[in-house]
Amino acid sequence: MSAGLFGLLDDIAVLARLAAASIDDVGAAAGRASLKAAGVVVDDTAVTPQYVQGVAAQRELPIIKQIAVGSVRNKLLFILPAALLLSQFAPEWVLPLILVGGGTFLAYEGAHKVWEKLSHHEAPQKAEGKVAAEIGPEQEKEMVGGAIRTDFILSAEIMVISLNEVLEEPFLSRAVVLVVVAVAITAVVYGVVAAIVKMDDVGLALAQRSSALSQRVGLSLVRAMPRLLDVIALVGTAAMLWVGGHILLAQFHELAELDFFLGWNGPYEAVHHLEEAVHDATGAAGGVLGWVVNTALSAVVGLVVGAVVLAIVLAVPSRGKAATTH
Repeated sequence: MSAGLFGLLDDIAVLARLAAASIDDVGAAAGRASLKAAGVVVDDTAVTPQYVQGVAAQRELPIIKQIAVGSVRNKLLFILPAALLLSQFAPEWVLPLILVGGGTFLAYEGAHKVWEKLSHHEAPQKAEGKVAAEIGPEQEKEMVGGAIRTDFILSAEIMVISLNEVLEEPFLSRAVVLVVVAVAITAVVYGVVAAIVKMDDVGLALAQRSSALSQRVGLSLVRAMPRLLDVIALVGTAAMLWVGGHILLAQFHELAELDFFLGWNGPYEAVHHLEEAVHDATGAAGGVLGWVVNTALSAVVGLVVGAVVLAIVLAVPSRGKAATTH
């Protein structure tokens, strides 16, 4: 009887080790997937605070909570099932094509933000944020709905990029990883957003205390708020160009490997060879410098592709206007 008990305990220990290994694998895969989606995540973090600019302080966190709940619903109820079905049954060239579209959109968004900065045009989201200061309950509901629809596009990009990182995993592991990514990224994004939008309120509360130290800290927080949003926007733009360009390079390479007619290996191989050359020539710092070269060239590719798409988008309305005036 004791031998049977020890055998049972040994089996339980084996199963526990297997479960722990599986959890580690899921965590590692979720980490890789989240890192690849960095550009969209930072952009989501930069965009969302603009929806509550000027809104009454007591309504800021409830609005962010509504958008966060809508974001989780987008990811888990709509995007996740579609992504899993796609990965299981669609031809192997379908996902690379979808990622090419997502990478192009990211590159366009990044180039558009660069153009706005250089031409001093105001982003539409910022204009929407200013309007939000004067709205009532119905308009607030519409604004939250608009934010959730915008989030749907960003969430779809996050989930598809993440899916591409775990395609080799079994179906169940793939599903668990995507659920972890969906929940974790939403929690991080909207947790950071909540902290950002309440930073000025915390600063004002500290500034009104009698302590000179509290006042200095409070005023520093209030002054830092606009700069922090600018830094997040800058990092988001750089990340979009980098991730968008990297996706385009990698997926055109993938399509070439599949002998798909849109495949193009040249740019990927050129960047890869240059990365390897820098890696081999710089000794101990080779890993970091090689990554920097790959990242910088990916961002350049993203900027070039995004600029071309932006030029087309800007040209189409002007042609329409020209046609109507003639």
